[in-house]
Amino acid sequence: MSSSTYPSLRMRRGRSSGWMREMLAEHRLHPSDLIWPLFVCEGESCEEPIVSLPGVSRWTVDRLAAKAREAATLGIPCIALFPNTPGDRRTEDASEALNPDNLICRAIRAIKDAVPEIGVLTDVALDPYTSHGHDGLVDARGCVANDETVKVLTEQALVQASAGADIVAPSDMMDGRVGAIREALEGEGYCDVAIMAYAAKYASAFYGPFRDAVGSLGRLKGDKRGYQMNPANGEEALREVELDLAEGADMVMVKPGLPYLDVIWRVRERFEVPTFAFQVSGECAMIEHSAAAGWGERDALILETLLAFKRAGATGVLTYHAPDAARLING
Repeated sequence: MSSSTYPSLRMRRGRSSGWMREMLAEHRLHPSDLIWPLFVCEGESCEEPIVSLPGVSRWTVDRLAAKAREAATLGIPCIALFPNTPGDRRTEDASEALNPDNLICRAIRAIKDAVPEIGVLTDVALDPYTSHGHDGLVDARGCVANDETVKVLTEQALVQASAGADIVAPSDMMDGRVGAIREALEGEGYCDVAIMAYAAKYASAFYGPFRDAVGSLGRLKGDKRGYQMNPANGEEALREVELDLAEGADMVMVKPGLPYLDVIWRVRERFEVPTFAFQVSGECAMIEHSAAAGWGERDALILETLLAFKRAGATGVLTYHAPDAARLING
């Protein structure tokens, strides 16, 4: 064959061996890229498997220290906590969210006492505490009232910070809540508590297993499209991120993850700030069910999807597969 028939550069040379592929890899996964979401329930010495989310359980507070130690041993820097509040403590006004001895606050203290070096991220939203399942207070018209909700969210963030949370993460999508929370944290001396804003949280069909896990599935009256984002919109996400950063967010999040890789990319390119993705319950459940049916190799599916987030520009990923991924990465 003449040299003119084939190009002088053969791209396959860079894929010819394992060491070559590793050396030329543009993106890498590390356990420090991961945040592990954990569900907390009442009781003692109890694990409650979540049927809709295979491999994931709710844990009682006394079992959380072991999970935190596991995370630290694997090199996972931070865990995220979500409560399954008992039904008799869910009210219209979400008063349990402000209880300094609620599930989340007890969980924070237990983890910090046992593993002080692990980071703790807490969800700031009212849906685990409301009887109606919405992320905020509902007015007489049945609409979520923005400003009244922000006042409660601000108090909730202070309660969590007082318990020892390192990062508070408002996931409610109320307007102005980041600024109100930042002002309150600074005013109360919690200057080192970071805010990771769920800046672009979409009204997604992928949240079902999560709502089951926190006990809000079936409680929701109506839907959340009046405050969560329209999946059709990308420019709007950039406006939301810009506002949250201006109000004092230290980090931002795009949720869900894989269906919104384009949004992650655009946020990181535009703002060059720490940008996280939440690989939500529905995404992880699809991997588990696909592997169980023999349609894909579980470990490969986990690592490939997480690598996609890094390629899209994510600083890190909240994923229920965090311990599995860390073990695979660590070898």
